[in-house]
Amino acid sequence: MEGDPFAGIGNGTHLDGKMVQTFQKNFVKVQDILDQNRLLINEINQNHDSKIPDNLGRNVGLIRELNSNIRRVVDLYSDLSNSFTKSIDVSSEGDSNGALKSDGKAGHKRNRPG
Repeated sequence: MEGDPFAGIGNGTHLDGKMVQTFQKNFVKVQDILDQNRLLINEINQNHDSKIPDNLGRNVGLIRELNSNIRRVVDLYSDLSNSFTKSIDVSSEGDSNGALKSDGKAGHKRNRPG
């Protein structure tokens, strides 16, 4: 797929379509949470600047929500990292066993004398 950042990884290793969809879905989730965080931060700043006691009290809940969102983003990135590592490991196992890579060449390296 042209323009697909996951189409070719490393030495001709390719991720399957399902894996790419999973990555894209998780990146969309992360972006949605980050967009929500931007709104929370803006509201927190407005409440802080207003110096109104009720608004300042509301910030406690908003900051808790922000912290929770940050934890969710960290968890999503962790899951993405683990999934990506597993997919690369599985792909490279096929290459190291002499399987043909996407370019049609075997995955073995020759040792050169010397």
